[in-house]
Amino acid sequence: MAATRHAHAVWEGDLLKGKGEVSLDSSGLGTYPVSWPARTDEEANGRTSPEELLSAAHSACYNMAFSNILAKGGTPPTKLTTKAAATFVPGQGITGIHLTVEGEVPGIDADAFAAAAEDAKKNCPVSQALAGTTITLDAKLV
Repeated sequence: MAATRHAHAVWEGDLLKGKGEVSLDSSGLGTYPVSWPARTDEEANGRTSPEELLSAAHSACYNMAFSNILAKGGTPPTKLTTKAAATFVPGQGITGIHLTVEGEVPGIDADAFAAAAEDAKKNCPVSQALAGTTITLDAKLV
């Protein structure tokens, strides 16, 4: 069964001085302010950016894919914690995404954990959608 999710954004003004909002329509979880400085300044100052939203989507999708791979291998995880960091460079775009995962997985060794982590990185649907971007990974079994 296919599912389609919806969000929308509204922008007012020019790129540098303008501002906008992004709304998570399907879930109804909220509307969040967005701005150019949220993309380029070191601090987001209470506003989000496409890169932060992409990082959230990627980390959630990655955890789902990784947990499925581990469970199919007979070692379901107790817990996976994944951070995704999307780097945006003005004039170049999103230049990379770095995933950092820590997992509590009974009955698996570090090599098997690392191999499954790489498999999830390659086969997560968000990773596949971002095939034109360099995705790197650090995986740690805890």
